[in-house]
Amino acid sequence: MVLDGEAKKLKIIVSEDGVVYQRALHEAILFAAKKYKIAGATMYKGMLSYGADDIVNNTKVFSISENLPIIIEMVDREERIYDFAEIISKLVDKAGCGGIIYVENVDVISYKKSVS
Repeated sequence: MVLDGEAKKLKIIVSEDGVVYQRALHEAILFAAKKYKIAGATMYKGMLSYGADDIVNNTKVFSISENLPIIIEMVDREERIYDFAEIISKLVDKAGCGGIIYVENVDVISYKKSVS
């Protein structure tokens, strides 16, 4: 796949405890992105958060909460990102957990496979 110049970044933030189809929601999203052949995706865990539910989650040593935010970012062409965002929105609804899904403009400078 060739990806350069103007593209879109889809950013999804959901709670760690979201489950859909007996799988962690964040894993289901990443595997769906791979199946849909999104150009690339990265997932990472947040340290502290609050959102529409007005709940603060953190990673302090003595904290009871382990429900941290999971951030998933993916980049591809505009039409693919918007089509995939609709799929993800339905998965998040099915999981019944909160979150946010949004799109940003990006300029891709380089997108290459590793040489080895």
